[in-house]
Amino acid sequence: MTDVSDDVPELRCSARGCGADAVWGLRWNNPKIHTPERRKVWLACPDHRTSLEEYLGVRGFHLDTVAVGDLTATDG
Repeated sequence: MTDVSDDVPELRCSARGCGADAVWGLRWNNPKIHTPERRKVWLACPDHRTSLEEYLGVRGFHLDTVAVGDLTATDG
């Protein structure tokens, strides 16, 4: 029997050099190259949530932030 947890990838923070567990999903898109309904996702640990949101926000890419459990199949 295969353990289900073996089939689920570990969700790690997207910040460079960080290997912490991700608890936030930062949904974003680049309006110059993505359609309005397209969603990309960066994952964030509590320590990097704000800095990643700011990085995306300055560029006008950040849409919203949700708990990773609230991400859906339509999210990047």
